[in-house]
Amino acid sequence: MSISAIRPFRLLAATLALTATVAAAAGCSRAGGTDDTPAASSDKGPATELRLGYFPNVTHAAALVGVGKGLFAKELGSTKLVPTKFNAGPEEVGALLGGSLDAGFIGSGPAINAFAKSNGEAVRLIAGATSGGAQLVVKPTITKPEDLVGKTVVTPQLGNTQDVSLKKWLAQKNLTGKVKVTNLENAQTLDAFKKGDVDAAWLPEPWSSRLVLDAGAKVLLDEASLWPDGKFPTTVLIVRTQFLQEHPATVKALLSGLVSAIDYSAANPADAKTVVNDQLKEATGKALKPAVIDRAFKNIQITADPIASTFPQLAKDQVTAGIAKQAPAVAGFADLGPLNDVLGKAGKPTVDAAGLDSK
Repeated sequence: MSISAIRPFRLLAATLALTATVAAAAGCSRAGGTDDTPAASSDKGPATELRLGYFPNVTHAAALVGVGKGLFAKELGSTKLVPTKFNAGPEEVGALLGGSLDAGFIGSGPAINAFAKSNGEAVRLIAGATSGGAQLVVKPTITKPEDLVGKTVVTPQLGNTQDVSLKKWLAQKNLTGKVKVTNLENAQTLDAFKKGDVDAAWLPEPWSSRLVLDAGAKVLLDEASLWPDGKFPTTVLIVRTQFLQEHPATVKALLSGLVSAIDYSAANPADAKTVVNDQLKEATGKALKPAVIDRAFKNIQITADPIASTFPQLAKDQVTAGIAKQAPAVAGFADLGPLNDVLGKAGKPTVDAAGLDSK
């Protein structure tokens, strides 16, 4: 064959090779999660197991009911549910980013941090769980913010949702540096308050109610008073992006279980309290008094809406609180498509991503 005849074949081969390289690169980009739309080929079908994190708190009532009534397991079918309990958000973030957890009910602050720490890659916000249910409770002698000067105030963990809320509020009251903020597990906070070792605590339910009813504290501030219409996301549901891409049917099944848990709680409030209390007893070794769980439930709204419109402000709050030097980016954090599919099929109103679903 002549040289002039060979050249077209070489050109064709080079063109095909370049096309294959570009296609492969694009495929890798999608598989790695940098594209907002996961590649169809990444779907590996239902997962063998789903490792789900949550807290033994009333603010995680939807998770506790979903686990306790077997609603998640029912929707997951052959996928094994592996529930794991955490005390606060930052440690759950570590499990998610480390790959030892697939999805988790978690506070809004740590959820934002998980997204930011992974440069917007590792996790997605897929639903809400609870609005409200956090209070600053204090010794009876404390009647105004200025009375906290020189006092010790506790939050569950450094950088958790209540920690950010407290530090933002202190900054707004010009009390930063004038109040000692420390972190304790919730059960330890109750004991420390009873002993007089701490003067105040910003806590989620049922712990704020426990300090009020079991330890003689009073409410100085309900966080709901700081938000429009009293609504703010105390607990949301996030999932590892890779798990969402590889097992979308499993994620939808989890969301179906969540919606079932919310519906069950609304239709059967007394039994929902019993289920939550049973789960708390199993986790902590002690059930709540009826008055405590009644008060705690009055302070929360169990909802699948993550109240996405609040997240830009929540990100800015981390700067005000001194937790971050600049507000973490939250654009692209939400993927509420699966939830809205579940809600739509159930004949329920869909929820608004408020622009949080696009970069």
